[in-house]
Amino acid sequence: MKKFLSLLMALVMVLGVVGAGAEAVTYERAEDEDIYLEVLGAYDELMKAAKAAETNDQRFILYAQAEAMLLDSAVMIPNTTQGGAYQIDRRAPRTVPYVQWGNDDDRLFGVVLSDEFLTPAERADLFELWGKAVAGEGEYDPAAYLTEKGHTLQSDYKTTFATAPVTLDWLNTSSQSDTEITVNCVDGLVQYNNLNQMCPAMAESWEVSEDGTVYTFHIREGAKWYTSEGEEYADVTAGDFVAGFHHMLDAAAGLEWLVEGVVKGASEYLAGGSFDEVGYEAVDDKTLVVTLEGNIPYFMTMLTYSCFLPICEDWYLSHGGVYGISEYQEAFADTANYTFGKNTDVASQVYSGPFLLQKLNPDSEIVIVKNPNYYNADKVTLNSITWIYDNGENPAQYYADTVAGVYVASALTEADGRLALAKNDGNFDKYAFVTETTSTSYFGGLNLNRGTFALESGAAASPQTEQQKIDTHTALMNKNFRKAFTAAWDKATVNAISRGEDLKEANLRNMYTHPEFVSLEGAIADADGHEFAAGTFYGEMVQYYLSKLEAEAGIPEDQMIKVADACNGWFNADKARAYLAAAKEELGDSVTWPINIDITYYSANANNTAQAQATKQVIEDVLGAENVVINLVETTTSADFYACGYRASTGAAGNFDFFYGSGWGPDFGDPCTYLDTFGVNGYMLKVIGLDY
Repeated sequence: MKKFLSLLMALVMVLGVVGAGAEAVTYERAEDEDIYLEVLGAYDELMKAAKAAETNDQRFILYAQAEAMLLDSAVMIPNTTQGGAYQIDRRAPRTVPYVQWGNDDDRLFGVVLSDEFLTPAERADLFELWGKAVAGEGEYDPAAYLTEKGHTLQSDYKTTFATAPVTLDWLNTSSQSDTEITVNCVDGLVQYNNLNQMCPAMAESWEVSEDGTVYTFHIREGAKWYTSEGEEYADVTAGDFVAGFHHMLDAAAGLEWLVEGVVKGASEYLAGGSFDEVGYEAVDDKTLVVTLEGNIPYFMTMLTYSCFLPICEDWYLSHGGVYGISEYQEAFADTANYTFGKNTDVASQVYSGPFLLQKLNPDSEIVIVKNPNYYNADKVTLNSITWIYDNGENPAQYYADTVAGVYVASALTEADGRLALAKNDGNFDKYAFVTETTSTSYFGGLNLNRGTFALESGAAASPQTEQQKIDTHTALMNKNFRKAFTAAWDKATVNAISRGEDLKEANLRNMYTHPEFVSLEGAIADADGHEFAAGTFYGEMVQYYLSKLEAEAGIPEDQMIKVADACNGWFNADKARAYLAAAKEELGDSVTWPINIDITYYSANANNTAQAQATKQVIEDVLGAENVVINLVETTTSADFYACGYRASTGAAGNFDFFYGSGWGPDFGDPCTYLDTFGVNGYMLKVIGLDY
């Protein structure tokens, strides 16, 4: 605690004497590096050891130890995953690329869409057919199945969006809300099909050197770039992939860290080196050679993510694009001359994929249409996809529109009334099913180094005094206080707001990585001699190491965190109060109770509002309002809500003490795709208030 208390001294500045001996203080943000090393330094060291391991299995064991340490730090608490909700849907299952990582599941070109909702029995039949196809027992043809059942297939797909793309440059963003549109309009080297098989895309074939460090890709003949109106612009070349990689590094928009230590010379370039030393080379127009730092067995799984997409080099350069990190930043700031990928103009980009972006109005509608000249056009089942703006303020109308055939599907949630509507009109009994869960993990983050207490407009202003800000920071830097908070957050009660009582645990996630994301290839023992059997799932290893940490801390077995999906694995009121008692003893008179925790919410969204209110109630009920007060800070627009958390560009910009609106979908097939986000310079450090 001495180190911790000395760190806090930097936070308080005495401004002078006011009145009879009173002091006025002001909160100051501490050094990110100091906080990171204190809280997650040991985690980062384990991650480095894992990266240096010689085999996949050795690496997985060390990753599991690191993840256990991350969870035990209580700087973040896994919350939910996608799915696990009632839904009615006109789409046949497993008709988009099926894989747990990358952007492929946003690629909608193969969706099979009916004019009617599918029944649970029809969905079960289709899953059975899909399973047989995966096992090599015939083809999966949902279109033929549905047609035989009397369905009429549709080719125009309509859904909604709440956050419009802020750029059409798929290499200058790491936000899914930006790329879920554009990945339908550009192809990478490879992609997965709906049977979870990696297939050629812009690379017709490839070879790997014997030592696993050099990949040679042969670019597809006849692939073209097209304008938004479908006019042919140029051939897709190997140089376009080099241009894309170079531009991605220059843009430094949150993708570049994925390739550091992976592609030869990428880290050195980002540190000021020459791109000539980067392992990305176009030998000729149709041959791309990628050289890695070492043998990285999961490299091919990385290629479906947006950081490896091409750009049309000629188009880029003719629209103000330049190469070089500082040169790019200067050019990008010149908005009069830099016009590449502007979200205000669909004609500011060219496209090589199955669709062409033809309309983008951030307040109303986004439209992509089938590219008739696409090399694989016969595999594209849809003529158009339309996203209509919906901020969630009128769920009853959304449900009515879905029933009327406007939208393809609707979740049936309790808080916004859609579940009741479906039960009343009979659609629940006829068509409702529980959606599959996914590998995306949503979590709550505790802000360890808050730097913002109101938006620039003055909106979402914290009610805390300067002293309360200092006290909150002091408390959040105490591990036992964080553990008290995370153990008191009854996720199931909060989740019941949207899922309903019967499904309140269906989509709960209790570790960061999907627990079945990878498994051991063979039997292996860790450094202490503990043996894991071949086929052991990653989550089982995390459970072992987390339980070991908790046992060493004296936590009874029946109160230990359970990391399996679909259970309320963190909540325990008795445990939370015990942690709080320990925190109060350690903090002594360094803080004044109660500690204030700010949570922002979007008041126009009934579901978000109800969940915020439930969070306040469960935390204060367990820990006592005399100890912890939850301040619900209202935002009245979706833009302000996202600006406080999800869209906050840095840790210092986060306007919250606790925020549970962010998530992470894996980019490739290795646990580090999750865990690196909390390493040094990790993308998700901003959700715990750090820029390090």
